[in-house]
Amino acid sequence: MDMTPEERGLMQEHSRYTRERFDAGKILLYGPVMAPGGAFGMAVFEAVDEAEVRQVLENDPTVLAGLNKFEIHPMRVGAAQGFGAQGNK
Repeated sequence: MDMTPEERGLMQEHSRYTRERFDAGKILLYGPVMAPGGAFGMAVFEAVDEAEVRQVLENDPTVLAGLNKFEIHPMRVGAAQGFGAQGNK
């Protein structure tokens, strides 16, 4: 809500950059997390290793500009369902 025009432009670039990786199948899901302490973004990647994820994140326009930072936390999938698996149309 309090973004400057420059920050808004960077976030638009971030959205485009993220969507391109999603469309390429590298990001499985992404979006904002509306945490009580402040919103932040989260993405789940399909990657060979951490280096591949780090390369994507380090080249995000908002990271390059110093607006955003990232953390990487590996995860092992216990189970997963596809979008709409519960009858959503």
